[in-house]
Amino acid sequence: MTIKEIRALIRSGQIKRFYKSKEWKRKRKEILRRDNYECRRCKREGGFSKATTVHHIKHLDKHPELALVDSNLESLCGACHNVEHPEKLKKVEVNKREDVIPEMW
Repeated sequence: MTIKEIRALIRSGQIKRFYKSKEWKRKRKEILRRDNYECRRCKREGGFSKATTVHHIKHLDKHPELALVDSNLESLCGACHNVEHPEKLKKVEVNKREDVIPEMW
């Protein structure tokens, strides 16, 4: 997949197609192996977690030219990836409660 194709996917809102490409799947496996399937963020903080995600340090939508560049990719656990992308977390709807009808005695 070329940078031009990645930019077109970003513009059209179809970036998920990049993550399904054979190039990304191959690169993802390569980066996870490079990092020994360990979360690099946890490791920097003195901990350990199994990495399940490969994260773009400089975000893909802003830097498509770095989409498959090793130095822009790091292995992260799910929790650390959520910290990197809080905008993708689903917000809990606290105010959505059922109306409770008080009992009449």
